[in-house]
Amino acid sequence: MEHLFSYGTLRLASVQRGTFGAELPTRDDALPGFRLGVLKITDPHVIALSGSDEHPILERTDDPADSVAGSVLELTPEQLAAADAYEVADYVRVTVTLASGTRAWVYVAAEG
Repeated sequence: MEHLFSYGTLRLASVQRGTFGAELPTRDDALPGFRLGVLKITDPHVIALSGSDEHPILERTDDPADSVAGSVLELTPEQLAAADAYEVADYVRVTVTLASGTRAWVYVAAEG
């Protein structure tokens, strides 16, 4: 199983069903050293699934006082590929260590 930290729309049951075909096992966690910004989405499929054209996006601060709450999703490699297809090009997937010590993938703001 893969671990994916979600702080936004991938936590929504409707988005999980539309993206993965099912709701995924999740647990609460947090990501230190980041804060949330807002990203304007233009992809009509993503807007239809999420119900919004504004999505949160992680911004690295490296300040341990900053932290973003979210959920760890447990998913298969195929489901992780589906998450990659759902996320728009403004996001890039990287590995991080969460507050719990869990290593997980997460989508952060793409550079440039």
